[in-house]
Amino acid sequence: MASESMASAPLTLPVLPLDDEVVLPGMVVPLDLSDNDVRAAVEAAQAAARPGEGKPRVLLVPRVDGTYAGTGVLGTVEQVGRLSDGDPGALVRGRGRVRIGAGTTGPGAALWVEGAAVEETLPDPLPGSVTELVKEYKALATTWLKKRGAWQVVDRVQQIDGVGALADNSGYSPFLTVAQRIELLETADPVARLRLATAQLREHLAEQDVAETIAKDVQEGVDKQQREFLLRRQLEAVRKELRELNGESEGDGSDDYRARVEAADLPGKVREAALKEVEKLERSSDQSPEGSWIRTWLDTILELPWDERTEDRYDIRGARAVLDAEHAGLDDVKERITEYLAVRKRRADRGLGVVGGRRGGAVLALVGPPGVGKTSLGESVAHAMGREFVRVALGGVRDEAEIRGHRRTYVGALPGRIVRAIKEAGSMNPVVLLDEIDKVGSDFRGDPAAALLEVLDPAQNHTFRDHYLEVELDLSDVVFLATANVLESIPEALLDRMELVRLDGYTEDEKVVIARDHLLPRQLERAGLEPGEVVLEEASLRKLAGEYTREAGVRTLERSISRLLRKVAAQHELGDRELPFTVRPEDLRELIGRPHHVPESAQDPAERRTSVPGVATGLAVTGAGGDVLFVEASLADPETGAAGLTLTGQLGDVMKESAQIALSFLRSHGAELELPVTGLKDRGVHIHFPAGAVPKDGPSAGITMTTALASLLSGRLVRTDVAMTGEVSLTGRVLPIGGVKQKLLAAHRAGITTVVIPKRNEADLDDVPAEILEKLEVHPVTDVRQVLEIALTPAEVPVGVAA
Repeated sequence: MASESMASAPLTLPVLPLDDEVVLPGMVVPLDLSDNDVRAAVEAAQAAARPGEGKPRVLLVPRVDGTYAGTGVLGTVEQVGRLSDGDPGALVRGRGRVRIGAGTTGPGAALWVEGAAVEETLPDPLPGSVTELVKEYKALATTWLKKRGAWQVVDRVQQIDGVGALADNSGYSPFLTVAQRIELLETADPVARLRLATAQLREHLAEQDVAETIAKDVQEGVDKQQREFLLRRQLEAVRKELRELNGESEGDGSDDYRARVEAADLPGKVREAALKEVEKLERSSDQSPEGSWIRTWLDTILELPWDERTEDRYDIRGARAVLDAEHAGLDDVKERITEYLAVRKRRADRGLGVVGGRRGGAVLALVGPPGVGKTSLGESVAHAMGREFVRVALGGVRDEAEIRGHRRTYVGALPGRIVRAIKEAGSMNPVVLLDEIDKVGSDFRGDPAAALLEVLDPAQNHTFRDHYLEVELDLSDVVFLATANVLESIPEALLDRMELVRLDGYTEDEKVVIARDHLLPRQLERAGLEPGEVVLEEASLRKLAGEYTREAGVRTLERSISRLLRKVAAQHELGDRELPFTVRPEDLRELIGRPHHVPESAQDPAERRTSVPGVATGLAVTGAGGDVLFVEASLADPETGAAGLTLTGQLGDVMKESAQIALSFLRSHGAELELPVTGLKDRGVHIHFPAGAVPKDGPSAGITMTTALASLLSGRLVRTDVAMTGEVSLTGRVLPIGGVKQKLLAAHRAGITTVVIPKRNEADLDDVPAEILEKLEVHPVTDVRQVLEIALTPAEVPVGVAA
């Protein structure tokens, strides 16, 4: 049953306004009579009071921003006197709610209004929900009072029985706002008022719990920091005492870093950046992770050799002698290093040092097959120049951060390999070998080859910025040597920044010299043999280089020598061989087995590949240097084979097109060349390149395929000692190709004595060693007819199609 309220007889009362204050029934409050409105209301009430009618009565009305509430509280002036501070005051008790009506007149200067008292009624007995609400409010109020330590008030709250009086008692709560108190005042229904008071008290307790939890956490954090600070200060004091006891210097605190930075010989901008980081370190706490990052960065900056440079060795003849002593051949690289040192010497003699912030570094790309000494050459260059040497392996690198470094925001950030190489070298002008630059890859982590553009650009690398350092690093005085096996794998923009030096491989004579002067002494030491205990005759070394290995470099040759020496050492330990021992050519088969590469010219004529028509010898360039390439052609039986061209041997598109061009040329010029080509329309042509598992491509096998087809059609054999290379056109012109030096070296290794090359490649013969040209008969040609005249043997029988 809902509560009810009804109005009683009208009341005429003076208004006592309360600014930003609310008094609820049952509350006793002191009021300051120095306020004019309060004094006027109290005096009017006293003037209107009659003897025997009780205490003076006033109407307590909240006033917010000059606006009066619609409901007030009937209050009685209990006592008039002095407040605790000595000012005049009055003690007023709230009696009941009054709904304010119209204004009226009365004695005194106060405002008089008419009003009606609001009486509250509740059902009897109280419903269970109201009883539970009363219990909940008393429990919440008890909890709040206990938290405030107001134990004497708890009993008084527990003794309040009325629902409305219990709700009005919340007017004493200091956490309620004026708006919340006015809402309680204007709620006439006691049950609704108690429910509202309960909700307000519950919300305040929840907020208080959250605030207490936060305050507790903050206090615990502050206590922990204070304890940690105290313990760290004690630890520092203990360490200081230990250092003084042991006579050690200061540790690695921020003061020590500041002293180290100020004492270090750093460039101006680097010093400014380092001092800023020291200031950050001084402001950060010891337990901050940023402190360790800053220390690591400062250590890296202080370890770099900012002003350290080694003096170049300007003895040009001595440097050339060092290069000649450590490497045989490789004249191009030796000449380039000699030129570089000569220019540096002249610039130093004339006082020409740094120009526009740039020094006189060099960027060379050493491109050649494996095993020719590209990597070891870098160390020899550093030795000849008197500089430090650092090798940076780039094979398989796919992360751009490996070159430029990581940002310092990452955990475990490090500078890039270039900066680490400079730090490892200990000078700003070392020789840095960028090994296997053609093996650099790219993926979602970036393109390291693109990051190398700034490193290897002489116009930019004097202001190189590593992502980790974030300060400029001068690389313009560094000599960069980049090594690669395949030129095509290097990005064009990167290759444009480097000076290209080709290492096309060694001649057989150079291999013998290298084996005698470098490989044999090193392998004797590794095998535990004295220099005179095993001697290899020059003929044995030549046979090892010519028949047991066929490569542009000398790695396999060194392994063969190592295997031979191990065999001799093992036989000596078993008692089967006496030392010293001289290895003759005929001993090689017994020690390391049969030869693996017998020249075609050394085989029995009936066993040679070119012993039948339709087989020609070509020359090619691979990643391992030059090599010989055989081309086989055959015609299908007109009754069983389908017409057309068949190509096998894992060929690329360019090589397939060369085969079509060769066949088209022979079909259109067969009569002129006296070849029986009329049967080609009905018979299938098959061209095969042995070593089918190896991919092959390029146009330089054009004349080789043309010669093989011409040999097949004419029945004339191709000369065994002839190899050829060149692109063919539809008109029979022989067009230029690349890799002439490597191809001629391969022909020499294979025992070829006659080589056919395009006429427009004749200038490339200047790069071929003189001793090779002496042993080869080179024919520069411009037309396929000249090729056929040189390569094919004379006809012994009437011309006919070979079976």
